Parts: sequence; C-alpha cells; structure tokens
Amino acid sequence: MVMPPRKTLMTSASSAAAFVLATLVALPLAVLYRAAVSRPPGASWGWETSLPSLVASEEEEEGAEDSEDIKLERVLKKASTGDNTVILTTLNAAWASPGSVIDLFIDSFHSGVRTNSLLKHLVIVAFDRKAYEQCVKIHCYCFALGTEGVDFSEEKRFLTAGYLEMMWRRLDFLRLVLEKGYNFIFSDADIMWFRNPFPHFYPDVDFQIACDHYVGNATDLRNIANGGFSYVKSNERSIEFYSFWYSSRLRYPGYHDQDVFNAIKHDPYIVGVGLAIKFLSTKYFGGFCEPSRDLNEVCTMHANCCIGLRRKIYDLRIMMENWKSYLSLPPNLKRLQTSAWRVPQNCSLSSSHR
Repeated sequence: MVMPPRKTLMTSASSAAAFVLATLVALPLAVLYRAAVSRPPGASWGWETSLPSLVASEEEEEGAEDSEDIKLERVLKKASTGDNTVILTTLNAAWASPGSVIDLFIDSFHSGVRTNSLLKHLVIVAFDRKAYEQCVKIHCYCFALGTEGVDFSEEKRFLTAGYLEMMWRRLDFLRLVLEKGYNFIFSDADIMWFRNPFPHFYPDVDFQIACDHYVGNATDLRNIANGGFSYVKSNERSIEFYSFWYSSRLRYPGYHDQDVFNAIKHDPYIVGVGLAIKFLSTKYFGGFCEPSRDLNEVCTMHANCCIGLRRKIYDLRIMMENWKSYLSLPPNLKRLQTSAWRVPQNCSLSSSHR
C-alpha cells in the first residue's frame, strides 16, 4: 500500500509579503494536502487575549501574540515527565460545567491510589471558549484548540456530524503531539482514574489501547479497541501510523476514529511500518462495556457503552461513590471486594461506545 503523506510543520514566514506570495503559489496543493492528512495545530477564535493565561505569570510577559504552536510547545514542556510523557484529555463546554464530567475526572485523580501526583502531568485540551475558561479555574495546564468555522461547545451525540468532526480533530491533534517528540497517555474525561496505570503498561510497545471487549490476549487483533484510552510513544512508527489513521477517514466516511482503527488494524501497511501494538486488559482498564471485576486491581473505568450526558454523569457519580466506599473499608474487607460495582444503571451494556 502507498504510504500516506507526512505533514510538514511550517514555520512562520520572514515577512508578510513573502507569506502572501507563498500562499498564492501553494494554495492548490495545500487544499489537497489538508484534505488527505491534517489541519494546522490550532485555529484562532479571536478571543485568546481576553482569557486567563494558561502559563505562569513570568511567561505572560513573553507576549500575547505567540502562535498556537508555541503555546502548545510551552504547555507540553511544563507538564511533561522526565521522559517527555504527558497525560492528555479533551474538553468541550458540555462536559465542563461545574459538577459535570471534568470535575468527576479531576476528583478521581484526587481519590485514586498514587494518582494525585499525576495531575501535574495532565494537559486539558479545550475545544471551545467556555471549556477553556472553566479549565483555567480548576487546573494549571490548559490548551485552547480551536477549529475555524466549527462550534464544539454543545454536547455532541454519538456519531452525529459534530461528534465525528470532534473525534477526528482530536486524533489529528494527538499526531501533532507525537511529532513534537512527546509520548502521551490519552484519556477521555469520562474515564475515572483509580490507580496509577504505568505499572500495567507494556515495555517497548509503540501503541497500547484500551478495549470495549478483551479476548484475553494482548496481541490478538480480535480485541475490540476503544479509542478513549491509549498510551503511545513518540517515534517514526507511531507518527506514520497516526498519519495513516487520520487519512483513513476518507476511506471510511461516516465512521469515527475508533471504528476506523478497528478496521485498519488488519491493514498490511501497519505491519510494514513496524508498529508494535498491544491491547490493554479490561481487568485493569475497564468500562461499562466490560467492567473491571476486581476493585483491588482496577486502574481506570470508562463510562463507555453510554449515550447521553445525563445518564453518563449519573452513573459516573455512582461509580465514584462505589470507589470511595471501597477505600473506606479496612484492608481485610477490601480484599473481598472483587465485584462490587453498582454501575451501570442509567447506562446500558450495549454495543454503543459512548
């Protein structure tokens, strides 16, 4: 198979005149290239200067006219671990209101076992103005990811046009993070973090992803992946794969990134790239589709197989109550709590992924 084109990161032109001339010459090719591979890292909404800064006060003095690329590089550098790893989640206004999904997400880090310290490596990527404004109130590392002409603020119902656009925008952003040399754990905000997941990741694997259904073997392609949680290392193989994954949306119109992954994971191109893939067991990385059965082992739980924000929030709150009740038990009783989830209730165990 022909390998998809690699996106070249552009630097700013030396003068306005040169930029205009270059744009006029390159426009026909740029249109085709963007359709096949990607968009710029962030499109301006025209309100950034009115928002609280996402960085320390001394960095505010560097100027409010920094490009989106520079702002992203800055926040990734500040949040990253010693080996250039960051934790990423995305947020829109529908999930950002007080008491909604993002508050439950942050609370899970505070309530989890050895997870509170991971918050200093979390970057919340805001899709819209309201989400960004709320982010800077509750967290230290926020990044405004705009998309020109698209409003991501409202709830995006599963598989609607707005939902699909948001999912593919997210995937393209993750590719950019890899190109900048950062490894990442990506987590949907409706995933509760109960334990530090790092001890359960596989060493020397390029791409690890959670599952809606796990068949018992980490390398078996029959595992049904869920794109809401992944651990990816930055290298040439993973960057090529994300470019291929993103361009594959044109082969599967009307499908979201998760379904497209479950289709292309069999593609010979991935073997040719040499990408090492492993699937994460639902024993540690569970969800409503296939819950983690042992509260003594669970790392994360995802409110997947759930359509509708109210249903999701209702069951997430019950999940957090479950977890806090478990934590309050004496050690001898904790060992007996192998299957004590009271969820899902409003969410149903179906084939839907959200």
